[in-house]
Amino acid sequence: MNPAQQVAGSALDAQLLELMLRVGSAWVLWLLLGLSLLAVAVMLERAWFYFRERRPQAAIDKALKLLDESGGTAAIAAIARERSMEAAVARACLTHAEAGAAAVEEHGAATVEAERLRYERGLAFLGTLGANAPFVGLFGTVLGIVRAFHDLAANTAAGAQAVMAGIAEALVATAVGLLVALPAVAAYNTFARHVETCAAAANGIGHAVLARLKRGS
Repeated sequence: MNPAQQVAGSALDAQLLELMLRVGSAWVLWLLLGLSLLAVAVMLERAWFYFRERRPQAAIDKALKLLDESGGTAAIAAIARERSMEAAVARACLTHAEAGAAAVEEHGAATVEAERLRYERGLAFLGTLGANAPFVGLFGTVLGIVRAFHDLAANTAAGAQAVMAGIAEALVATAVGLLVALPAVAAYNTFARHVETCAAAANGIGHAVLARLKRGS
Protein backbone atom coordinates (compact mmCIF):
# COMPACT_ATOMS: atom_id res chain seq x y z
CA MET A 1 0.00 0.00 0.00
CA ASN A 2 1.49 3.35 -1.06
CA PRO A 3 1.60 6.39 1.25
CA ALA A 4 -1.37 8.05 -0.48
CA GLN A 5 -3.54 5.00 0.14
CA GLN A 6 -2.42 4.86 3.77
CA VAL A 7 -3.37 8.49 4.28
CA ALA A 8 -6.76 7.93 2.63
CA GLY A 9 -7.39 4.85 4.79
CA SER A 10 -6.46 6.71 7.96
CA ALA A 11 -8.75 9.59 7.02
CA LEU A 12 -11.62 7.15 6.42
CA ASP A 13 -11.01 5.45 9.78
CA ALA A 14 -11.00 8.82 11.50
CA GLN A 15 -14.29 9.78 9.82
CA LEU A 16 -15.92 6.48 10.82
CA LEU A 17 -14.71 6.90 14.39
CA GLU A 18 -16.02 10.45 14.49
CA LEU A 19 -19.39 9.25 13.18
CA MET A 20 -19.62 6.50 15.82
CA LEU A 21 -18.70 8.90 18.60
CA ARG A 22 -21.21 11.45 17.40
CA VAL A 23 -24.21 9.12 17.06
CA GLY A 24 -23.46 7.20 20.27
CA SER A 25 -25.63 4.32 21.46
CA ALA A 26 -28.61 6.17 22.91
CA TRP A 27 -30.50 6.04 19.60
CA VAL A 28 -30.25 2.24 19.64
CA LEU A 29 -32.11 2.16 22.96
CA TRP A 30 -34.83 4.43 21.58
CA LEU A 31 -35.08 2.25 18.49
CA LEU A 32 -35.46 -0.87 20.59
CA LEU A 33 -38.06 0.87 22.74
CA GLY A 34 -40.07 1.82 19.67
CA LEU A 35 -39.82 -1.70 18.25
CA SER A 36 -40.91 -3.18 21.57
CA LEU A 37 -44.01 -0.95 21.68
CA LEU A 38 -44.84 -1.93 18.11
CA ALA A 39 -44.36 -5.60 19.00
CA VAL A 40 -46.72 -5.27 21.96
CA ALA A 41 -49.31 -3.66 19.67
CA VAL A 42 -48.99 -6.55 17.20
CA MET A 43 -49.28 -9.12 20.00
CA LEU A 44 -52.43 -7.53 21.40
CA GLU A 45 -53.99 -7.18 17.94
CA ARG A 46 -53.27 -10.79 17.04
CA ALA A 47 -54.50 -12.08 20.40
CA TRP A 48 -57.78 -10.19 19.96
CA PHE A 49 -58.05 -11.38 16.35
CA TYR A 50 -57.59 -15.03 17.32
CA PHE A 51 -60.09 -14.63 20.14
CA ARG A 52 -62.71 -13.28 17.72
CA GLU A 53 -61.88 -15.96 15.18
CA ARG A 54 -62.09 -18.88 17.62
CA ARG A 55 -63.63 -22.04 16.24
CA PRO A 56 -67.46 -22.20 16.49
CA GLN A 57 -67.56 -25.93 17.16
CA ALA A 58 -71.28 -26.01 17.99
CA ALA A 59 -72.22 -24.14 14.80
CA ILE A 60 -70.02 -26.39 12.64
CA ASP A 61 -71.45 -29.54 14.22
CA LYS A 62 -74.94 -28.19 13.55
CA ALA A 63 -74.01 -27.41 9.93
CA LEU A 64 -72.68 -30.94 9.36
CA LYS A 65 -75.85 -32.37 10.86
CA LEU A 66 -78.02 -30.16 8.66
CA LEU A 67 -75.95 -31.22 5.65
CA ASP A 68 -76.96 -34.83 6.31
CA GLU A 69 -80.58 -34.01 7.04
CA SER A 70 -81.55 -31.01 4.92
CA GLY A 71 -78.83 -30.35 2.37
CA GLY A 72 -76.18 -27.75 1.71
CA THR A 73 -78.37 -24.65 1.79
CA ALA A 74 -79.43 -25.18 5.39
CA ALA A 75 -75.85 -26.05 6.36
CA ILE A 76 -74.50 -22.84 4.83
CA ALA A 77 -77.14 -20.80 6.66
CA ALA A 78 -76.05 -22.30 9.97
CA ILE A 79 -72.50 -20.93 9.61
CA ALA A 80 -73.21 -17.86 7.49
CA ARG A 81 -72.17 -15.39 10.20
CA GLU A 82 -69.19 -17.30 11.59
CA ARG A 83 -65.75 -15.75 11.00
CA SER A 84 -63.29 -18.54 11.75
CA MET A 85 -61.02 -20.31 9.28
CA GLU A 86 -62.93 -23.53 9.80
CA ALA A 87 -66.26 -21.87 9.01
CA ALA A 88 -64.81 -20.23 5.90
CA VAL A 89 -63.56 -23.59 4.59
CA ALA A 90 -66.90 -25.25 5.33
CA ARG A 91 -68.78 -22.48 3.48
CA ALA A 92 -66.43 -22.74 0.49
CA CYS A 93 -66.91 -26.51 0.28
CA LEU A 94 -70.68 -26.34 0.66
CA THR A 95 -71.06 -23.46 -1.81
CA HIS A 96 -69.34 -25.46 -4.56
CA ALA A 97 -70.87 -28.81 -3.68
CA GLU A 98 -72.68 -29.10 -7.02
CA ALA A 99 -69.39 -28.77 -8.95
CA GLY A 100 -68.22 -32.19 -7.82
CA ALA A 101 -65.88 -33.67 -5.24
CA ALA A 102 -62.68 -32.58 -7.00
CA ALA A 103 -63.84 -28.96 -7.19
CA VAL A 104 -64.91 -29.00 -3.55
CA GLU A 105 -61.50 -30.27 -2.48
CA GLU A 106 -59.69 -27.59 -4.50
CA HIS A 107 -61.89 -24.79 -3.18
CA GLY A 108 -61.34 -26.01 0.36
CA ALA A 109 -57.56 -26.06 -0.06
CA ALA A 110 -57.58 -22.60 -1.67
CA THR A 111 -59.65 -21.19 1.20
CA VAL A 112 -57.26 -22.62 3.78
CA GLU A 113 -54.32 -20.89 2.09
CA ALA A 114 -56.20 -17.59 1.80
CA GLU A 115 -57.22 -17.73 5.45
CA ARG A 116 -53.70 -18.66 6.50
CA LEU A 117 -52.43 -15.39 5.03
CA ARG A 118 -55.02 -13.50 7.05
CA TYR A 119 -54.13 -15.39 10.22
CA GLU A 120 -50.36 -14.94 9.77
CA ARG A 121 -50.51 -11.16 9.29
CA GLY A 122 -48.00 -9.49 11.60
CA LEU A 123 -46.22 -12.70 12.56
CA ALA A 124 -43.32 -12.02 10.20
CA PHE A 125 -42.58 -8.82 12.13
CA LEU A 126 -42.53 -10.68 15.45
CA GLY A 127 -40.27 -13.38 14.04
CA THR A 128 -37.88 -10.86 12.49
CA LEU A 129 -37.75 -8.77 15.65
CA GLY A 130 -37.13 -11.79 17.83
CA ALA A 131 -34.26 -12.92 15.62
CA ASN A 132 -32.57 -9.53 15.17
CA ALA A 133 -33.25 -7.47 18.31
CA PRO A 134 -30.21 -8.98 20.14
CA PHE A 135 -27.97 -7.96 17.24
CA VAL A 136 -29.38 -4.42 17.29
CA GLY A 137 -28.62 -4.28 21.02
CA LEU A 138 -25.13 -5.68 20.39
CA PHE A 139 -24.53 -2.95 17.83
CA GLY A 140 -25.45 -0.37 20.46
CA THR A 141 -23.04 -2.03 22.88
CA VAL A 142 -20.21 -1.85 20.34
CA LEU A 143 -20.86 1.85 19.82
CA GLY A 144 -20.82 2.41 23.56
CA ILE A 145 -17.57 0.50 24.05
CA VAL A 146 -15.90 2.47 21.25
CA ARG A 147 -16.96 5.68 22.98
CA ALA A 148 -15.70 4.42 26.37
CA PHE A 149 -12.23 3.59 25.08
CA HIS A 150 -12.06 6.86 23.20
CA ASP A 151 -12.86 8.73 26.41
CA LEU A 152 -10.13 6.77 28.19
CA ALA A 153 -7.60 7.67 25.52
CA ALA A 154 -8.56 11.32 25.86
CA ASN A 155 -8.41 11.26 29.68
CA THR A 156 -5.97 8.64 30.93
CA ALA A 157 -6.10 10.08 34.43
CA ALA A 158 -9.60 8.72 34.91
CA GLY A 159 -8.21 5.20 34.64
CA ALA A 160 -10.23 2.01 34.44
CA GLN A 161 -13.18 3.47 36.33
CA ALA A 162 -14.18 5.62 33.37
CA VAL A 163 -13.91 2.64 30.99
CA MET A 164 -15.89 0.32 33.23
CA ALA A 165 -18.65 2.87 33.70
CA GLY A 166 -18.90 3.38 29.94
CA ILE A 167 -18.88 -0.34 29.21
CA ALA A 168 -21.55 -1.01 31.84
CA GLU A 169 -23.71 1.66 30.25
CA ALA A 170 -23.07 0.19 26.80
CA LEU A 171 -24.05 -3.34 27.89
CA VAL A 172 -27.53 -2.03 28.70
CA ALA A 173 -28.22 -2.01 24.95
CA THR A 174 -27.55 -5.76 24.73
CA ALA A 175 -29.75 -6.42 27.74
CA VAL A 176 -32.57 -4.37 26.23
CA GLY A 177 -32.17 -6.20 22.92
CA LEU A 178 -32.59 -9.55 24.67
CA LEU A 179 -35.52 -8.20 26.66
CA VAL A 180 -37.26 -7.17 23.44
CA ALA A 181 -36.42 -10.40 21.60
CA LEU A 182 -37.63 -12.96 24.15
CA PRO A 183 -41.33 -11.93 24.28
CA ALA A 184 -41.37 -11.51 20.50
CA VAL A 185 -40.05 -15.03 19.96
CA ALA A 186 -42.45 -16.50 22.51
CA ALA A 187 -45.43 -14.72 20.93
CA TYR A 188 -44.37 -15.73 17.43
CA ASN A 189 -44.06 -19.40 18.37
CA THR A 190 -47.40 -19.37 20.19
CA PHE A 191 -49.28 -17.65 17.38
CA ALA A 192 -47.64 -19.73 14.66
CA ARG A 193 -48.65 -22.90 16.49
CA HIS A 194 -52.21 -21.59 16.78
CA VAL A 195 -52.33 -20.90 13.04
CA GLU A 196 -51.14 -24.41 12.26
CA THR A 197 -53.76 -25.86 14.61
CA CYS A 198 -56.51 -23.82 12.94
CA ALA A 199 -55.31 -24.86 9.47
CA ALA A 200 -55.29 -28.53 10.47
CA ALA A 201 -58.80 -28.22 11.91
CA ALA A 202 -60.00 -26.42 8.79
CA ASN A 203 -58.57 -29.16 6.57
CA GLY A 204 -60.30 -31.74 8.75
CA ILE A 205 -63.65 -29.99 8.40
CA GLY A 206 -63.17 -29.72 4.65
CA HIS A 207 -62.58 -33.47 4.45
CA ALA A 208 -65.62 -34.11 6.65
CA VAL A 209 -67.83 -32.06 4.30
CA LEU A 210 -66.31 -33.77 1.29
CA ALA A 211 -66.96 -37.21 2.78
CA ARG A 212 -70.62 -36.38 3.39
CA LEU A 213 -71.01 -35.04 -0.11
CA LYS A 214 -69.51 -38.20 -1.58
CA ARG A 215 -71.71 -40.34 0.59
CA GLY A 216 -74.77 -38.36 -0.45
CA SER A 217 -73.95 -38.66 -4.12
